[in-house]
Amino acid sequence: MRFEIIRKIIGGILLVSLVSLIFFQPMSQYLSIPKTITVFEGQDYTFNKAAPVSAALNSHNSKNTLEQEKQSVTVKATEKGKNEMLLEFAGIPIKKVDVHVLKDFRVIPGGQSIGVKLNTVGVLVVGHHLINTVDGKKSPGEIAGIKIGDIITEINGSKIEKMTDVAPFVQTAGQTGKALDIAISRESGKLSTKLTPLKDKGENTYKLGLYIRDSAAGIGTMTFVHPQSKKYGALGHVISDMDTKKPIVVEDGQIVRSTVTSIEKGSNGDPGEKLARFSNDREIVGNIQKNSPFGIFGELNEELKNGVMDKPLPIALSHQVKEGPAKILTVVNNDRVEEFNIEIVSTIPQKFPATKGMVIKVTDPRLLEKTGGIVQGMSGSPIIQDGKLIGAVTHVFVNDPTSGYGVHIEWMLNEAGINIYETPKSKAS
Repeated sequence: MRFEIIRKIIGGILLVSLVSLIFFQPMSQYLSIPKTITVFEGQDYTFNKAAPVSAALNSHNSKNTLEQEKQSVTVKATEKGKNEMLLEFAGIPIKKVDVHVLKDFRVIPGGQSIGVKLNTVGVLVVGHHLINTVDGKKSPGEIAGIKIGDIITEINGSKIEKMTDVAPFVQTAGQTGKALDIAISRESGKLSTKLTPLKDKGENTYKLGLYIRDSAAGIGTMTFVHPQSKKYGALGHVISDMDTKKPIVVEDGQIVRSTVTSIEKGSNGDPGEKLARFSNDREIVGNIQKNSPFGIFGELNEELKNGVMDKPLPIALSHQVKEGPAKILTVVNNDRVEEFNIEIVSTIPQKFPATKGMVIKVTDPRLLEKTGGIVQGMSGSPIIQDGKLIGAVTHVFVNDPTSGYGVHIEWMLNEAGINIYETPKSKAS
């Protein structure tokens, strides 16, 4: 009985000691260190540590080194590969950290104002139209069950690519009285329906009773160009149709140079807008292959320079971005790219792709005077911190146009089909 009491007392002391150890400063700090550190060649990674904790890098055949200060450790990444870092407390190993050094990677930052033209897959239904028939007002499209946001991809087995492809089928079907076989692409899947065009008694023509569109146009900002592949990323967010509010399914598209003609200044409840026009020659400078939640992506067919930072910059991964000062590149007048000061208010070290990785705030008096903060058309403006490209401006807060969201650059590069995570080979111990 007495032995049992002693055993319980000893167990309680050990439990209290363990809890105290966990919350003891060295232990609590080591718990916050990630299990894996990823960094590019030529870059450093610094983390805080408690004084009694020491670090050692297993790098017998590597040029990567550690620099230890009283309160911090810095990994000096000079050669790609995999290493292990051991953290010790009083000579006892307490944590192993995998150190992945990736091959040096750089892209050219953008900032240029671009004109965007998207061609849809088929024709997009953006509304219903009532036809004034002899039997009253009717919409054949609505009767056939076609909804706003549907994409008409085929009529009578023939592929539909643009609005002019539709008219001949409508008139022929109206005159013969034979219903059209319509193939539709909808968010829930593909379906088919039959539609009988009706005659407008005022115009003596047959109509579908649908408003349709085969392309969309707008402006945005270039984010980056990969100099080796000529792949680019822009906008930082998906392009949605202004009527249906749904993402546009892209068949293909083009980007051209654009010029900012004026700015509608933002205010609370009104985010403002860049007003711009496509370049006079409308020369196509690149294609659009993808419209995704992270922006538009494709390849350039000619060089685009911003005149501010035309040399490739290293990038920062999401865990390397920190709160504090940064800059954006964007156009507010004509086609001249300028630098403006912002603040990274918060950042999330994301492990998986997500669109809202940073909260940013415009602090530059010149930009605040000109635009009031973040305006439409500024989406895609590259964010630079400590000489690295870290992301792009994506959204403005409606109730505070000085602030908005940014997306981390690694997710845009991933969407562009650029693999920055070249798997390094392990170094022999």
